[in-house]
Amino acid sequence: MTTPASAPPSRLSLYLDLIRWDRPAGWLLLLWPTLSALWIASDGWPGWHLLAVFVLGTILMRSAGCCINDVADREFDKHVKRTAQRPVTRGAVSVKEALGLGAGLALLAFGLVLSSNAPTILLSFAALAVAILYPYAKRVVAMPQAVLGVAFSFGIPMAFSAAQGGTEWSLAAINAAVPLTAWALLVANLFWVLAYDTEYAMVDRDDDIRIGIKTSALTLGRFDVAAVMAFYLVYLAAWTWLSLRLGLGRWFLLGVAAALLQVAWHYMLIKDRSRDGCFKAFRQNHWLGFAVFAGTVLDLALR
Repeated sequence: MTTPASAPPSRLSLYLDLIRWDRPAGWLLLLWPTLSALWIASDGWPGWHLLAVFVLGTILMRSAGCCINDVADREFDKHVKRTAQRPVTRGAVSVKEALGLGAGLALLAFGLVLSSNAPTILLSFAALAVAILYPYAKRVVAMPQAVLGVAFSFGIPMAFSAAQGGTEWSLAAINAAVPLTAWALLVANLFWVLAYDTEYAMVDRDDDIRIGIKTSALTLGRFDVAAVMAFYLVYLAAWTWLSLRLGLGRWFLLGVAAALLQVAWHYMLIKDRSRDGCFKAFRQNHWLGFAVFAGTVLDLALR
């Protein structure tokens, strides 16, 4: 007796798989620093409009980025066990379909940005350019995670611009809306991205060596674990210093303390460089960002 073949997946299920709908950790990693910046820039509750713009915009742009990334990496991904069954890689979704879906999602995100202000709209073009650049950076940049760090942190200056910006379409308006401290927060957050995406790269180290792709895990070599810990500490130290300068206090520091405890736990997960441990550390990183965000919200609410 033969077992009937299972029905092929629907287009919707393939598209949801393409944008990693069942893996929200990716967009949460973008969301928490963006919302932290939004709360700081707004000196507390930013209002439902801006909250909706940045939450929905983050989800949409992360989903669009997955489409672009999978098209760019389709020849590499077929040689990596973890990514070989992605829809574009295995041919279940065409390149044209993936790019069309990504463009549609990006346009929806842009529609949300249009409801903010002129400086934020201008910044959105720079954010899109970096997002498109990242998938190709790993071919030429020794630590492409730094490019990803910029892409994943661009919501920070956009949050300041949306909360404090005016109506003029100029670089001067951006400079007026986005203080240097906001750009410094972007740089600080970049180190967090370096930490968790190096953990991610450690999962695929053997495959990446074989196919010749560049990652921070390969560039750092035997210093990868030490570097990840250093990245975490630089991120938390810089973000804390900047946040205290912006007026946050003891309740915020409780969130930072919770984040530091998680850093210690991450060391236990990655110290042996096991695939499972490194992947678990990466997937749980959004809780570290949430701890910092929760401390920020609590501090601003209780002052």
